[in-house]
Amino acid sequence: MSGPLTGIRVLELGQLIAGPFAGKMLADFGAEVIKIEPPEVGDPLRKWRMMHGETSVWWSAQSRNKQSVTLDLRQPEAQAIVLRLAEDADILIENFRPGTMENWGLGWEALSEVNPGLIMLRVSGYGQSGPYKDRPGFGMIGEAMGGIRHLTGEPGRTPVRVGVSLGDTLSALHGVIGVLLALHHRDRNSGKGQVVDVALYESVFNVMESLLPEYSVSGEIRQAAGSSLPGIAPSNAYRCADGKYALISGNGDSIFKRLMRLIGRDDLGNDPALAQNDGRVAAVGLIDDAISAWTARQDLSHVLSAMAQEKIPAGKIYDVSDIAADPHYRARDMLLESTLADGTPMLLPGILPKLSESPGAVRSLAPSLGQHTASVLTSLGLGAQDIEDLRSKNII
Repeated sequence: MSGPLTGIRVLELGQLIAGPFAGKMLADFGAEVIKIEPPEVGDPLRKWRMMHGETSVWWSAQSRNKQSVTLDLRQPEAQAIVLRLAEDADILIENFRPGTMENWGLGWEALSEVNPGLIMLRVSGYGQSGPYKDRPGFGMIGEAMGGIRHLTGEPGRTPVRVGVSLGDTLSALHGVIGVLLALHHRDRNSGKGQVVDVALYESVFNVMESLLPEYSVSGEIRQAAGSSLPGIAPSNAYRCADGKYALISGNGDSIFKRLMRLIGRDDLGNDPALAQNDGRVAAVGLIDDAISAWTARQDLSHVLSAMAQEKIPAGKIYDVSDIAADPHYRARDMLLESTLADGTPMLLPGILPKLSESPGAVRSLAPSLGQHTASVLTSLGLGAQDIEDLRSKNII
């Protein structure tokens, strides 16, 4: 199988989530991704969350379509191999603390000298410059500094995390966008590569919508609001008779009128003061109480059916069992049937985005540690004895 990135070679030196997630997306669309891992232990993600045998199940999703090469990057001979690999690479991904690559002799100056067309994606907590650049920064710290942690949870209670490593994956997505822009610039304009500098906190901050403009204009500091959507009404989670919750977004002007008619509150739907969003926001408590009174008398299934009939956006809160059983997920190829290395059946998340002419594909399962070390080093011209010497020195 091929893809739109077939012929693009990527060296992935990062670990855990942000850098490797960016590598996964590039690999899904045909890029040849050579993942460099420490000998013996490999990427720590191999041991994160649920294990199957000796390897994390997460590894199967994160590292599909990649090749695994083991190199101890602290050793000069391993650093020399990376420089040789970089000569023919299009993209190099790293997500170490700023300065680490330079300490290994693998900073931008060294890499661009051997390959002026190389694009280097650097993902870090705070970016490659600024007063905080040397601080260690994981995804949760980026989420906090970027502003999303302050808004997550119930009012007056301890801020909570989203439930997944959102800061890391948002950074990976920004990184992928950046390297594709840099590839376009290189191939259409200068022929030169460049550094794509992605900070975890900036990637979160970039999706914070009107948070900063509102503060700069009014001094208002937005607070956590639970399941509601402050400033947009009605939009909330409403408890049903069976104890389940319906998410209902009746915030479009015409949608609001249909919603009020459905729940028997035409008095609200026809009230001129509530005809537009700003008026509804001022009366959001009254509107939410009216919707809650209606949902409290209906089971969730009835609520969702009635909302669908009236073309009112609504849905239930999915857990993973709902996702795995959902026909729409399956129809959109978002539940890919795969196996673990021992043949155990497994579902993997589908490939995004959907391209009509050159879609991505799963071409190979996640590699075992160092599975491709010998073949990649052989492609550089190293012989069997050279490779054995490197192995005896614990370099690979």
